[in-house]
This record gives sequence, C-alpha cells and structure tokens, in this order.
Amino acid sequence: MTLTGIDVHVHIHDAKARALQGPEAVRKFEEKARYFKREAKHLSVEDQAEQYRSRNMMAVLVNGRDETVTGLTPLPNDFVAETVQRFPDVFMGMGAIDPWTGELARREIVRIKEMGLVGIGELNPARQHFYPNDRRFYPLWEEAERQGLVVLFHSGYAAAGSGTPGGGGVKLKYCQPLLLDDVAADFPDLKIICAHPSWPWTAESLAIARHKPNFYIDLSGWSPKYFPPELVQQVNSVIPHKALFGSDAPSLPLDRWLADFEQLPLKPEVRQQIMLDNALKVFGLEEPST
Repeated sequence: MTLTGIDVHVHIHDAKARALQGPEAVRKFEEKARYFKREAKHLSVEDQAEQYRSRNMMAVLVNGRDETVTGLTPLPNDFVAETVQRFPDVFMGMGAIDPWTGELARREIVRIKEMGLVGIGELNPARQHFYPNDRRFYPLWEEAERQGLVVLFHSGYAAAGSGTPGGGGVKLKYCQPLLLDDVAADFPDLKIICAHPSWPWTAESLAIARHKPNFYIDLSGWSPKYFPPELVQQVNSVIPHKALFGSDAPSLPLDRWLADFEQLPLKPEVRQQIMLDNALKVFGLEEPST
C-alpha cells in the first residue's frame, strides 16, 4: 500500500466512547452538530478506520478534557490507546490533559507516552480557560518535550458554544495564536501544531509558522473553499513545509474536505507536502514501502 495522506486532526464520535462521558457530553455533542449543520449521529471506530483504510490514509485521533472548567467527564485516554492498538495500520492517537490539574497532568503526559500515543491534544484553551504561555503550565510543555510528544492546540474561533448564551462559557481570547509563540520559542524541541486557520488571527499563525521551525499549522475545521486567501497564498509559497492535512472529521465530513481541497490552486508538490510529507516529518515516520 502506498500511503496517500495523514489526517492529523480526527475526532472520535463512537457511541461507546460517548456513553463513557455521560448525558452532558451528549448534549454538547448535539449542540456542536447544530453549529456544523449536520445530523448528530455517531460513527463507530470500526467504520472510521475503514474510511481511511479505503483511501490508503492514516488518521491521528485527538481527545480533549476540560473537567476543571466544565465539570464534564472526559473520554479516557485508554479508549484512544486501545483504538490505536486495534487499528495500528490506520490510526495514531493523541491523549488529553487538563492543564489545571498540575502534577496529575504531568504524570498523564508520561502515561500517554507509555501507552504508545504520539502527542497531546486537542488542547482547547478557549474551553479550558488558560493561556498557553502562562509559566504555571511550562512544566507540562517541558514534560511533553522530554517525552518527544507533539502538542496540538486549538486556535482562533471556536465552534464549541457558538450561538449559545454567553458562548457556553467558551472564551476566545485564550486561543490567539501569538500566545503560542512564547511556547515555541521557549521549547525549541517541542513540535507544536496550531489547529485550524486561526481566524480572526490567521496572519499570526502564518507568521509563527514562518519564524519558528518547530511550529506547524493544520488546515482542519474549515471547508478549504472558505480558507482565507492569505492562508492559501502563504502555504503555496513561503511555508509549504509547515501545513498539515487535517479535516476535523467527522465534525466536518472527510469527503467534503478532500473534495474542496482538490479545488484549491496549489502546486502539485505543495499538495503532496500538505497531504503526507509534512506529517511524516512531524511524527518521525517513514512512508511504508508496501
């Protein structure tokens, strides 16, 4: 099999996983589905694996937790690790931490590595109410750097809470990409993925990607036909080596993201870098020969 792509930003919508989190998580799931104008339906990890296998692709499963702020029961990282173990030809995985849990979060980072996961994410500062460059959280990034884990941060606008009273308590100020510049500078061996086009701060994430060798952007969460023009221009010229294929599937259907991405005016070699080559570098992989 020749690998054609690695989707670095994929969520778990399995009914078994949702059941582990309780009714409030189901309500949040339905709320987010309304934002994306789609039906709130589950997708088994078995079917999700086949979606990618049929396309000769791999996917990185992400997880999140914010119990300190929201009180929601998180999906155990063990579920992600077990799913990766079941489908190692298709899935890699990232584990979740709540930064406010301090030493417990640091220990969980060590356990994430021990479970064979490749990173931490999706950290969502807007939901978790923390500034990534707050030095109280630096021991976490230090541990992630020591363990060789990639760290993925949500950036820019948040679908979570969109249109609900008070935005559901989600605060966008925490997701300004420039906050990650300090982290990228202070932990130069830590690979950071800044998720989404970062609107309304798109230029910030593009500038950091250009400036910091350890800082990457993923293109998830938006249909590519709505990408800001400056994003397409920069990726197609000065930072083709810094952009990663990410869909946010199944919140944004994989088929739609891929179809719209095909319509972007990108150079063939840039398309190849985005779909596969850059992710191979970020995760330290070699392309399978068979």
